[in-house]
Amino acid sequence: MEELIIALENSLQKICSKIGRITIGNKKQFPLGWRNAAKGRTVWRIIEEIVIQNLQVSANDFELSNVEFAESDMSIYDFICTQNANKIYVNIKSAVLGGNPNKDDISKPQGLKTFLEEDIKRNLFIATFFIKFNDDDEMSVEIDNVKVFPITWIPDIYVNPSNNGNLQSAKYKDIKDATKRTNDDFLKLLIREIDTAEMKKQEKKIKKEQEGN
Repeated sequence: MEELIIALENSLQKICSKIGRITIGNKKQFPLGWRNAAKGRTVWRIIEEIVIQNLQVSANDFELSNVEFAESDMSIYDFICTQNANKIYVNIKSAVLGGNPNKDDISKPQGLKTFLEEDIKRNLFIATFFIKFNDDDEMSVEIDNVKVFPITWIPDIYVNPSNNGNLQSAKYKDIKDATKRTNDDFLKLLIREIDTAEMKKQEKKIKKEQEGN
């Protein structure tokens, strides 16, 4: 697994080096600077499109082959590829370089459960692209680095019982935080968290109905 992580990180880092700086605007258009725009989600869709287009056109240059992209935005992965004869699934995310750790949405738990139940040997990685906002005349951004994390190694598995019901984690950006486990062990923990979240959701629903009577 460690070899897969390193190889995928190296490939994605080559994409970042090729992309370089991305101009978003200029000081005339942003007279007060980045302000609230200096957030990953503000520019992420643009960067994601650039990354995907480079994968589509030049995958072999990055030592990736057989690249396929998810057909739906609801998929738990963004693309599939083969590296060193290993088929891997990749879910790409963004983070602001130096930003505070937050409990972020990682995946739809039911979709992830089905994904692993279909083939427990599948390798699904989270690739986090760290965005740097430059305070220059071009109002540019760049991808500083990329970190790859096996989704089954997330240490703080938590399914939010609210309506979105997402699998969330605050510790998926640094491999030093990983809890190394098998896919089977992760799936058991995920199912337990799904059941716990559903139970909490039902309890909240019953309480609300009782308060309304």
